Amino acid sequence: MLHRVEGIVIRSMDYGESNKIVTLLTKTNGKAGVLIRGAKKVKSRHSSLAQPFTLADYQYFRSSGLGTLNHGEIIASHHDLRMQLDLSAYASYAAELTDRTLQEEEASGFLFEQLKACYAALQDGKDCAIVIHLYEMRILDLAGYSPGLDECVNCGNRVGPFKLSAGAGGILCSRCESRDPYGIPMSEGVHKILRLFKGMDMRRLGAISVKSETKAELKKCMRALMDAQLGLQLKSRNFLDQLDKLV
Repeated sequence: MLHRVEGIVIRSMDYGESNKIVTLLTKTNGKAGVLIRGAKKVKSRHSSLAQPFTLADYQYFRSSGLGTLNHGEIIASHHDLRMQLDLSAYASYAAELTDRTLQEEEASGFLFEQLKACYAALQDGKDCAIVIHLYEMRILDLAGYSPGLDECVNCGNRVGPFKLSAGAGGILCSRCESRDPYGIPMSEGVHKILRLFKGMDMRRLGAISVKSETKAELKKCMRALMDAQLGLQLKSRNFLDQLDKLV
């Protein structure tokens, strides 16, 4: 069967002497594995379609298992995301996170649009850390682990200050914070940002400026939520951490 999809390359690997196998996040068919013959050849007309983060229209034949590319047209190459080390690191993390979270052929047009907007924001020079934390929140939401941020998850109190309990999946008020000795104190500013992120579509992200200390606090909170709720060990995140130490 011939499939025509709009897709983003979230994984690319060599196959044989001249071919590549790519994993696409598609707009209509979830994740799809596609063999691109000759993609490793310098003069191949299909080599650019196998590059990480590429957004393109793909036509491929598939009866069962792996598809085979027939034709493709690039929509956005996202060249800068591959050429600049910091952008590449963040884009790789978003790709690996998507790949590990989404099951094979699990349709998610909304996630496709969110990753597409994530890469566009990185390409446009928006704050990488903010972009990625917002994308992480979308992943948590789509995975069914959206944190409770409007009221204490234990008693329903809406009056702060609050601590973030990653294990409980939300915030605890001062009366209930003893239930989680590892609760993370949150400033009012970070609490507001997290609540904003919880309901925000990636496509609506405008220019945003956040102080370095606020970003550090935000990163701590998001890392705790991701680890407690998803528990994924990602090579790309380890590289991001190493990169942060060099900045």
